[in-house]
Amino acid sequence: MAVALQAPTHLAPISGIRLATCAAGIRYQGRDDLVLIDAGSDATVAALFTTNAFCAAPVQVARSHQAAGAPRWLLINAGNANAGTGSAGLAAAHATCAAVGQVADCAAQRVLPFSTGVIGEPFPQERVCRVLPDLYAALREDAWLAAAQAIMTTDTVLKGASRTVTLSGGPVTLTGIAKGSGMIHPDMATMLGFVGTDARIDELQLQALLQRAAEQSFNAITVDGDTSTNDALVCMASGASGVTLQSGADRALLADALNALCLELAEAIVRDGEGATKFVRVDVSGARDRAEARRVAEAVALSPLVKTALFASDPNWGRILAAIGRAGVEHLRIDGVEIFVNGVRIVADGGRAPAYTEAAGQQAFAAEEIDIVINLGRGTAAYRKYTCDFSYDYVRINADYRS
Repeated sequence: MAVALQAPTHLAPISGIRLATCAAGIRYQGRDDLVLIDAGSDATVAALFTTNAFCAAPVQVARSHQAAGAPRWLLINAGNANAGTGSAGLAAAHATCAAVGQVADCAAQRVLPFSTGVIGEPFPQERVCRVLPDLYAALREDAWLAAAQAIMTTDTVLKGASRTVTLSGGPVTLTGIAKGSGMIHPDMATMLGFVGTDARIDELQLQALLQRAAEQSFNAITVDGDTSTNDALVCMASGASGVTLQSGADRALLADALNALCLELAEAIVRDGEGATKFVRVDVSGARDRAEARRVAEAVALSPLVKTALFASDPNWGRILAAIGRAGVEHLRIDGVEIFVNGVRIVADGGRAPAYTEAAGQQAFAAEEIDIVINLGRGTAAYRKYTCDFSYDYVRINADYRS
């Protein structure tokens, strides 16, 4: 039950980038679960990967192939994570890359593999390899919506967005898709994100733009505090428009568009958090530095007690206060802290604000979208975190995940 989230009905094709989907029967029956993307013969590709030490076989292979340079092809499957599968999983990931190379007439190192789904299950590489010729033949530029649908696991809504921005050399288009609903936390999460643009950008610039966009979006969300073995974020620049970044102004315009697109996708993941009924922004200001603001925002956003109170629409603001207190802020003066929920001033001068009423708190906590605003009163740094509530359905979904 996604919070104020609707699936897009159209995603702009990106000149030079082609996609195809098919049903390989990896885990799901009667739906597409495999995606092939051709970034284009002149493409540059930037990528970010999970920091989980138990990273999946496709992550290990994709990192290696990305470092080798000149990736062009992306192969993505849903239903099987190919994680916790040891040497057999690595062999399977390499085999699928080689199979793509065979049908696309390219080196296996030009293929980046991605997987999402159940951890610890043997990867059915033969099911993937046998459909690759048909998948390759079906490539087209207008298959972004189909790809967004095919990579879903526990998602209830497909996630995608498009932007057009006019640079000094002309207009460029960006389109992105993502999947993710649970096991979501920075660095990164159980999410896969794929963004394409027809701008012409060198790899170093593209990597820097992607890193900055991720910090403000995919690395600023949490559903349950768990990072995954498989997450990855990729940005492909086909260069087909011929439009380059001719100035700092061009770079800033493209960065703003990429940041906005990634934030829309990241917010969609939180709005579709497993069992979520509320979308929550935690804004911390008045911190001595950004790291301090982030610690406080994460303490509140990750607190199961805060998140269950939000689900119950219970204005139990003491849980927010307690989370701030355990965030590790040195020499915090509690009489300088203010807390607002949807504009209602709840805490001031070390305790309940004089004008606060339970009725006002009840109304604030009952909203579908909630802004928790915290002023630490000790500096100028700020940080924003995006999260959701915890409902009964979160437990049910994860208890039944392998059933």
